[in-house]
Amino acid sequence: MSHPPRKIIHVDCDCFYAAVEVRDDRTLLGRPVAVGGDPHRRGVIATCNYPARQFGVHSAMASSQALRLCPDLVIVPPNFDKYRKVSTQIHDIFKRYTSLIEPLSLDEAYLDVTASEQYDNSATRIADAIRREVRQQIGITVSAGVAPNKFLAKVASDWRKPDGLFVIPPDQVERFVAELPVKKISGVGRVTAERMTSLNLHTCGDLQGLSRLTLAQHFGSFGERLYHLSRGEDNRPVQTGRRRKSVSVERTYDKDQPTLNDWLRELDGLLEKLKARFERLDQNYLISGLTAKVKYQDFVSLSCDKAGTDLDPAHFEALLQQLWERRQGPARLLGIGARLRDLKAPQQPDLFPEEWDKALRQRRGKS
Repeated sequence: MSHPPRKIIHVDCDCFYAAVEVRDDRTLLGRPVAVGGDPHRRGVIATCNYPARQFGVHSAMASSQALRLCPDLVIVPPNFDKYRKVSTQIHDIFKRYTSLIEPLSLDEAYLDVTASEQYDNSATRIADAIRREVRQQIGITVSAGVAPNKFLAKVASDWRKPDGLFVIPPDQVERFVAELPVKKISGVGRVTAERMTSLNLHTCGDLQGLSRLTLAQHFGSFGERLYHLSRGEDNRPVQTGRRRKSVSVERTYDKDQPTLNDWLRELDGLLEKLKARFERLDQNYLISGLTAKVKYQDFVSLSCDKAGTDLDPAHFEALLQQLWERRQGPARLLGIGARLRDLKAPQQPDLFPEEWDKALRQRRGKS
């Protein structure tokens, strides 16, 4: 027996950090505002409002570059304690409509309202009520998307930003995704998008014309996901208890690290922080891979990864060496991390059960 379509809402706050700052300081109303670090100390923009975006300012941009683009930009230092408090208040509103809430960050979440009795089980009216309550009670705006699954709900929430609501009913999914640009698919970054363009693949309808095998040949393991998402298919449930997939640390330097030896000297401090973060996780996580990242003076970023089940410094030295061989030059940021295997999540049978068992014993301090 087939189940009725899910009713999923994706709620996304509009320019969250900046919106909270403007709310709390009305002298900022109508002005270009960003939340970020000191432009004189290699600060980076965390977010900015729409007046700032009109000048080309965007998140992850250097604060100094943002000021060059928009000399009147007001850069406010972040206050994450305040943002967390506001996020909690917004989630209290969500809870009036459903207990199935999956936070993605402080400013966005999925809600499954399939079984909600509010507003005669109309997901559209529930989403509109949430937007109204956030505006009236919190003093900021949110955009919402309503659809039969998480992929389409997230696409929909971005469709009429800011302060918008967009609905994709089940009977319109096929027509909607056929014309959806491939760049709207989660996981399609710049490199993948360029590859798709070279193959004359511009919409999900174009992707639908390719077989599973062809997609796998061009896009590897991502091909299977593309096959389903290009058809508007996404069976992932809303997860009320989110689990981590990775843990990482990074540092942006006031003064560039010019040589490989300088990079390696930074490794001890980074590794100490990474180990501390990993130890704070519960005992159901194992390390399944290692990564390293560098950002250069021109803001180009490179990363690489390798297999590994422990935080051995030699592994990260090898990764930094590999990055140096790919591109030599001063680094303004260095980072390291680990991919995680969650023992609480459904797992495929292990190909190397003995290695995982050994890693688990080491994590739990057993011989």
